[in-house]
Order: sequence, then structure tokens, then C-alpha cells
Amino acid sequence: MYNGLKVIDFHLHFPTQGGSFIEGGPNPRKDYVERVGERRAGIARELAMAYNRQWRATWGFDPPEREPYSDEELADRWAAEVERYGLRAVGFVTGGGNKNLAKVIQRHPDKFVGFAHNYLFGEGAADEVKRAVTEDGMKAYKLLAPALDRPVEDEAGYPVWEMCAELDIPVLIHFGILGSGGGVAWHENINPLKLHNVAKDFPEVTFVVPHFGCAWIRETLQLCWACGNVCIDTSGSNQWVKWVDGEWDTKKLFRKYMETIGPGRIIFGTDSSYFPRGLAEPYLVQQIRDVRELNYREEDIQLIFGGNAARLFKIDL
Repeated sequence: MYNGLKVIDFHLHFPTQGGSFIEGGPNPRKDYVERVGERRAGIARELAMAYNRQWRATWGFDPPEREPYSDEELADRWAAEVERYGLRAVGFVTGGGNKNLAKVIQRHPDKFVGFAHNYLFGEGAADEVKRAVTEDGMKAYKLLAPALDRPVEDEAGYPVWEMCAELDIPVLIHFGILGSGGGVAWHENINPLKLHNVAKDFPEVTFVVPHFGCAWIRETLQLCWACGNVCIDTSGSNQWVKWVDGEWDTKKLFRKYMETIGPGRIIFGTDSSYFPRGLAEPYLVQQIRDVRELNYREEDIQLIFGGNAARLFKIDL
């Protein structure tokens, strides 16, 4: 479908109808409402909607469906999306907790890959990661650094990193601005360089920073230079390029990261989640166009859009 490319989407969120997606961890949205009250939280939501409406209009996306669907129905719809767009597989980085996501993955194991996503500092967190991998079949671990209530580099999290090293699974950690318009723009864990010491201490673990660093370009590039085990993914609309200094677009991001880390550390993703949008295929089409206009070698393009993810997930391409 894409001139022979075998595509794996490394970064999706399963749109489950129930439960927090970080087991045992803090809930920043709930904490915010409790702190400022429903009235002020409602005002903030309304102010943020202008960005969301503009983003959807720019890409031609409809708003999320309001009708309730079971997770089984949503899993089948996502499996149909994989077939429709000729993808090899998709990776769900969240999905209502490890046990819930496991049920989703097991429904279409040939198409879905799951990320464990339990709280880094929870009691028995490392054991839960091991259980999710060895019993539930998860193939990676995911965190939202700006949603943590402690520094991501706190050594209390080291048992989890040790477990990831033992299990030989990649770790995806979101840094930078979090959420859509009106989201989090400052937090003690927002800077990707916060991962520096962890990545240095666990060089056998592949850490992935999504969204090209999500507005922290210089810091992500420096982190990648300092730590050869740090990769990036390309997921999302990357509309944050409008809010950083200089003229940036995804083509320039590809060129800069290619110069710094090469094709073996760049991983394609869309950050897709809800219906009726389904797969955010316009992101895929744009990014393929970008790398082809940059005259990347075909073997490098295949690495970015499928080969690297297949290697990290340990699946055939």
C-alpha cells in the first residue's frame, strides 16, 4: 500500500471505556479538579477547546464518538483498521491497565502489541512489570513522566529499570508538553534530560522518547547524543512545532534527528486512539512523503517505519 513498506505503528492508545490508564498512580486531572473546583476546571476546558477544534479542522478529523462501545468491539474495530491500512501490527501504549489491555491484545495477538503501563513508584511495580510481560504477553513498558508525582530519575524506580533490563524490553517515556491544547506545559519531569542518569545507568535498556521530544528538541538531541540507548518516535501531529523557536516541521525534524542518531533509532508512530478517526493515516502519509523528499535510502525508510519496531517488539516484519 505504501510502495512496498511494511509498516508497524509503534504508538497508539487503546480507547478503553473504563478505568485509569496508570495503575496505582496519581491522577493529575482529578487532582486538578479537586484543587481548583469544577467551575474553574470547566473554564479551563472551554479555553482549551479552541486548540482542539483548530487541530481537528486542520487534519479533517471528526470529534470522538460519544456512543459507548465495549472493549471487545473497539478491539475488533482496531483490528479492522490494521487490515484496512495494511499494517503489520500496532503497539498500544495504554489501555486501562495491564490486565485490561492484556484482554485486548489476546483478542488479536497477530495484530496487537501491548505496553505495560503501571505506576513506576507503586508497591511491587517491578513484579507487576514482570507479571505483565511473562503472563500477559506485554512487550514493552510505558510512562508519562509529567504525570508522575516524583522525579523520574528517583532511585526508587530503579527496580523497574532493572526488571526491564532483565526482561529485555524497551521503555517508552513521554516527556515535554502533555495532552492536547490546554494541557501540561510545565512539570518537574517535563525535560527529557531528566532521563540522562537513568539511561546512563541502564545502557542495555532501549529508552524511547516519543513525539520527536515534544517541544524539547535541543534537550532530546543532547540526550540522544549522550546516551546511545535512547531512541525517538515520530508519533502525533507534532503541532507543537508552532510553539518553539524557529521554523520547524516534521521534515526538518527528520533531517535533524537523522543527522544526530541515524535511521536505527527513529521509530514511526501516530498516537492514534479514538473513533471515528481510527488510524491517523494523514500522519503516516505525510511522514513517508517527508523522508522520500529527503532522499532517504529505502532500507533506512523501512527501518523507521517498521524494522526498528519489529526489532524492539521481537516480532517478524
